[in-house]
Amino acid sequence: AAVPTGGLALLLGVLLWAPWRALHGAPLTELSGDQDFQLFLQRNLEFTRKIRGDVAALQRVVCDTFQLCKEEELLLVQQDLDIAQAPLEQCHKRTFQAETCFSQIRAGLRIYHGSLATIRDLLPRHAGLVETLQLDMANLSSNIQQQMEDLGLATVTYPTENQDPLPTFSSRFHHQVGGFFILAKFQRFLETAYRALRHLTSL
Repeated sequence: AAVPTGGLALLLGVLLWAPWRALHGAPLTELSGDQDFQLFLQRNLEFTRKIRGDVAALQRVVCDTFQLCKEEELLLVQQDLDIAQAPLEQCHKRTFQAETCFSQIRAGLRIYHGSLATIRDLLPRHAGLVETLQLDMANLSSNIQQQMEDLGLATVTYPTENQDPLPTFSSRFHHQVGGFFILAKFQRFLETAYRALRHLTSL
């Protein structure tokens, strides 16, 4: 069956980025030749592509349904909203620390996993796609945690239920714009993770 290439690709990107960071301080020649690790990277690159495809599909629905398509046209409204970008700066630094990068990726996945409840409420007809995306995100986070444990890195176990409060909106329009920016920021997060994973496969 054809695999959506939007949302999952983003998540896969996140997953691939994480291993790259994790391996930065290790003997790259040994890691690059490790068949299990390479298999992990290839599988999760595909997984991230699928996630990116699903996120892109939801972005198209928001565009078609609410005519919210261009970020530059909504920047003034964004100032009234509390939609944060999950950080990934630890995955960019030259002085990369595997634990902190992996942990930032997993923390970001947790944040967006919870925020997608806003999208589910906004697009009830597409609740199935949102729930599939949330399940894929949870699996991706688990994959990263397992890889961290295999590499002997410190991990943090998050509660099953997301404890972070969901964004609140003063109007239906703000809810729609908030959904637009949640998806846009999640897509950027996934793209950063994807680039990292791709880089790791080339080492």
